[in-house]
Amino acid sequence: MEEILTVNNLVKKYKISKKQKKIEKTTESIKIAVDDLSFKVYKGEIYGLLGPNGAGKTTTLRMLATLIKPNSGDAIVDGKNIVTESNEVRNKLGFMTNELKLEDYFTPNYLFDYFSELHHIDKETATERKKRLFEKFGIDKFAEVKVGDLSTGMKQKVSLVISIVHDPNIIIFDEPTNGLDVITAKTVTDFLVEMRNEGKTVLLSTHIFSLVEKLCDRVGIIIDGKMILEDSLENLKKEKSIEDVFFDVYRKIKGDVE
Repeated sequence: MEEILTVNNLVKKYKISKKQKKIEKTTESIKIAVDDLSFKVYKGEIYGLLGPNGAGKTTTLRMLATLIKPNSGDAIVDGKNIVTESNEVRNKLGFMTNELKLEDYFTPNYLFDYFSELHHIDKETATERKKRLFEKFGIDKFAEVKVGDLSTGMKQKVSLVISIVHDPNIIIFDEPTNGLDVITAKTVTDFLVEMRNEGKTVLLSTHIFSLVEKLCDRVGIIIDGKMILEDSLENLKKEKSIEDVFFDVYRKIKGDVE
């Protein structure tokens, strides 16, 4: 299998405020969100980072998308280094997160055209791509409706489409179905499978076991910023459900389930 994303000993630390110390009941001034994390993603697969809230999943994906810099370590995305070649990395991947906020007074049409220009996509290609994606996700009927007047599900679809205007070969999704109604969630998961079938690579984070079992080819279980267990979904599920596998390793690390 061909490696397309290689993560090498990533570390990310944050200073903890006095308020956060009280909340987390700690005297430590530094929190290690991602702790010497390494893994590989292969071309044409869906790889799932599975872990509880606060495990370091989002921080990891934000580093890979070059939105934040690691304290140490690096990653190679399709031959480009996230630390020293961040602009090239951004051109190679699409990153979608529920934290993406679209300006209320812009329309889907305007946003797609704007981000297409940012990626230097010629008008003919951008127009064809917009038509195909807008029809696929049902955005075409709302193309001139201001974002502020769209439903939550439609906003998520617009965010998704904008994140892939440049037709990237690597797609990173942070909790892809969080907060979505069942119809929109199904549209998104079907899209991820379609992308894999086209030979594209998908890296997603989630805490939802059923989503992992439905989509992922390989899984990395991350707890407290560390990779605890990594294998193919087929191997992990040989005798147990992915939920049972997760809680087995979680109890070994954390004791009884909190």
